[in-house]
Parts: sequence; structure tokens; C-alpha cells
Amino acid sequence: MSSLPPPLPGSGGPPGPAGQHWQPWQSTPGVEHPQGTTVLVLGILSLVACGILGPFAWNMGNKAIREIDADPGVVYRNRGNVTAGRLCGMIGCAVLVLQVLLFIVWIVAVVTIRDGI
Repeated sequence: MSSLPPPLPGSGGPPGPAGQHWQPWQSTPGVEHPQGTTVLVLGILSLVACGILGPFAWNMGNKAIREIDADPGVVYRNRGNVTAGRLCGMIGCAVLVLQVLLFIVWIVAVVTIRDGI
């Protein structure tokens, strides 16, 4: 197996974070936000498994978006993951609230039917 050859001096693309240069074999210039994958995983889990994770994904997503917007000098290539996880967290919160309301209605209905008999 051969590895990619080192870049020629001055052949890199636009400067990236900390003076790094983007190389043609790199998918996208920039760095990943450290919480990007966590927000995405929590958001997806809030939809499919555990709705209580929705508020956590939403909160962490908001914080990560603020951090991304606060530093325009750094290009984050996983902003889409953060946004998707945040949106999934919002939807997970809405589903959780709906489930709680339906549970309350069910309890009231059961108590009403039981007391009516």
C-alpha cells in the first residue's frame, strides 16, 4: 500500500485553521466541532428510542451553533450535523410533550370511567 505523496510547498489551497492548508484529497477544508456527532446522535435517539434526550440535543445544539457562529475565522465542516441533531431534538421535545399530554388525558379518562361505574 502506498500513502499519498506529501504536498509540494505552496500547492495547498486556502489557509485553514491554525495555518493549515487544505489539500485536494481532503473532503472539505476546516475542522469538526467537538460536539457535532454527540448532538446528532442524541437528536436521533430522541426520535427513535428515548424522547427525554430531545431537550439535551436541543440545548447542546444551540450551544454548538453559538460557538460556531462566534468564531468566523474557523471553518466547521459539521455544522449540518449540529443543525440536524438540533432539529431532531426539537421534534423529539414536541413528541415528548404530546406523549405526556396524551398520558394525562388517558389518566383522566380512566379515573372518570372508573368513578362513573
